[in-house]
Amino acid sequence: MTSPQNDPAPQPPQGHTHAHTHSHGPAAPVSRHLRKVIAAVLIPFATAVVVGLIAFWPGGVPDHERTGVGFDRQTQDGKVVQVVKVDCADVNAAQVPPTGDTSTPSGREAVNEQEGECAKATIEVTSGDDKGRRFVEVVQPDAPRQLKEGQGVVVAYAPDAPRDLQYSVTDVNRKVPMALLAGIFALAVVLVGRMRGVMALVALAVSFAVLTLFILPAILQGSNPLVVAVIGASAIMLAALYMCHGVTARTSVAVIGTLISLLLIGLLGSLFIGWASLSGNTDDNTGLIKGLYPDIDMSGLLLAGIIIGSLGVLDDVTVTQTSAVWELHQADPEMGWKGLYRAGIRIGRDHIASVVNTLVLAYAGAALPLLLLFSIAQSSVGTVANSELVAEEIVRTLVGSIGLVASVPVTTMLAALVVSADRVGPGGAQAATAAPARTGRGRRRKTG
Repeated sequence: MTSPQNDPAPQPPQGHTHAHTHSHGPAAPVSRHLRKVIAAVLIPFATAVVVGLIAFWPGGVPDHERTGVGFDRQTQDGKVVQVVKVDCADVNAAQVPPTGDTSTPSGREAVNEQEGECAKATIEVTSGDDKGRRFVEVVQPDAPRQLKEGQGVVVAYAPDAPRDLQYSVTDVNRKVPMALLAGIFALAVVLVGRMRGVMALVALAVSFAVLTLFILPAILQGSNPLVVAVIGASAIMLAALYMCHGVTARTSVAVIGTLISLLLIGLLGSLFIGWASLSGNTDDNTGLIKGLYPDIDMSGLLLAGIIIGSLGVLDDVTVTQTSAVWELHQADPEMGWKGLYRAGIRIGRDHIASVVNTLVLAYAGAALPLLLLFSIAQSSVGTVANSELVAEEIVRTLVGSIGLVASVPVTTMLAALVVSADRVGPGGAQAATAAPARTGRGRRRKTG
């Protein structure tokens, strides 16, 4: 009986030697013909984006006369140099209701302001033309923001007010903790992602530059918000995907899938914003924008926000689906496009469930104070949903989610068709993976 040590090593079937040779390596390149087809779609699209950027480039934010209201105030940096506790009755003019009624919130607040202990803070301006100037700020005991000595603050400047009232504290200076947090984020991305992480940070910087240098100023200049958002989002998409994932056919398929989904989101958003009569002017901030720039189309601005907000999640979904199909093809190059699509869509269903839930919870979390107010008022679900402020968020969430859901089968189908069409072409994926296997068998025959 032959001992196991002398048994020849089992040989894999010749017809399947190439099937798993490169299952963990980089994706095989697609054929030259398919690269030409993809280029024929993407090059005109990228050219149109560049032309759009040039045609709608704003050249800066238009000037306007400052109102001194909300975000439209002149601000400088300041520092709290001294805080002294004083009797509220000595420093403020709050009056207890003549009836002595403290059952109302305003009545209770007035009593607290009269009987409590206030903080008298001395603030020094640390930037601008009035650097070194000091003023006094009185902080009520019930104020949500309490000042402490040495704290950095943001002060608003009202040049038309009396000298003693020209400066006031509007917020706390958070630049140091925010910069530190951003540094920790960047370090974590680079340590884990390495070169991919570095490119992701570069793509993030490009996205922020497009948003601040093109999209926002162009809208303020009076350009159509929808057109500007489509051009800007397309530029961000091209830069982010190709920088992070390389100039490959796989990335190009993800770009095409993202583009189709963005077009669907734009069409649905335009339809339902008009049908639901959403004005886009629902709070103090949008009201201030409309007052400063009356020519801005606020409903178009709402649609632009939906498109830009959906782009980030769309990139994630389309890249994941494309990569999944490519890896499935590498694991089994004999699988046809139908098999690749079925396997990829099963992965996509799990992705859809988590992403849609994430979107809904994100919007609900952002609108939580508003929902609490409706709850306090004991409003019905129908009343809440019908109010324009909530209806905007519902349309934003549902339109974006429909686009995300649609991106999964669209991108999966595109990826499956591309990689499966390459199997029989010369120089395609099958040939690329089979060549090393034949070389290996040749070496075994020589040494055998």
